[in-house]
Amino acid sequence: MACALLPLSLLYRALLGLHRLPYALGFRRGGQAGIPVIVVGNVIAGGAGKTPVTLALARHLRDGGWSPGIVSRGYGRSTDDCREARPDSAPADVGDEPALLARASGVPVFVARKRIEAVQALRARHPQVDVVISDDGLQHLALARDIELCVFNDDGIGNGWLLPAGPLREPWPRPVTAVLHAGAACPTPTPPRLPCSASCPAEAVNAQGERIALSSLRAQPVEAVAAVARPEGFFSMLTREQGLTLEHVQALPDHYNFESFQRLGRNEDPLVCTEKDAVKLWRTHPQAWAVALQLQLPADFWALLDERLQALRPCPA
Repeated sequence: MACALLPLSLLYRALLGLHRLPYALGFRRGGQAGIPVIVVGNVIAGGAGKTPVTLALARHLRDGGWSPGIVSRGYGRSTDDCREARPDSAPADVGDEPALLARASGVPVFVARKRIEAVQALRARHPQVDVVISDDGLQHLALARDIELCVFNDDGIGNGWLLPAGPLREPWPRPVTAVLHAGAACPTPTPPRLPCSASCPAEAVNAQGERIALSSLRAQPVEAVAAVARPEGFFSMLTREQGLTLEHVQALPDHYNFESFQRLGRNEDPLVCTEKDAVKLWRTHPQAWAVALQLQLPADFWALLDERLQALRPCPA
């Protein structure tokens, strides 16, 4: 099948080159934010863990004395304008990932098709912001960036071919500030390449803010649902790390809106979901227990990031 689709991949590569050519020749330039911009993205289609990395960055920067803000396209939303994503925003209005980021990061979040418009609106509304994190946007050349982080899951680059014959959005390898990879083998020989991993936390939370130890669910049948790029990884963590017995599992399409969601098991059985899905599932199932995966990034990564940002920080007058 991949070989049959290879001609379309060559066409895709040609169109990609035409898109990049004006930027390469200097006829077009990415919009300048006026403050440091960190882009968290990937080069493969589907999820690779960008949003957990964005959340970890926001927390680290805030703890380090920065005032970060986040911008995103807001994939899957029904609106098309530039707007702020708030903790109580409907995912249909801002996108499920920006809704999660607004609720979990504690920093201002704006969405727009053109990221530079989101940055401008963010800075106008929140002038204290001194660094911007772009959730996704590695291929969005219309926004200039100072730091590029490319995230890979354990699938790496697959067969190494461009869409649709392979998973790549653009040719790889390409220069980036750092590569964060979840698999044992890094998909690039060029440093800096840094391993990362996700683990299942000990607790889950429901829409009322109540918390429960996942270990307390081991003696009963559990229903699990995930509408993410790699749902099997979530289910595996629940069973492998927390010892849960998953009586029913539902792997739904990424960005699923849960409007027609129906449980497979009994209503009295615990329902467990990902943190990303909770912002939509809680509208009809507030008792669902949301699990926020914990991301571990190496100390070398934080040292590299802090060094790059310190070089970009304006000198005091």
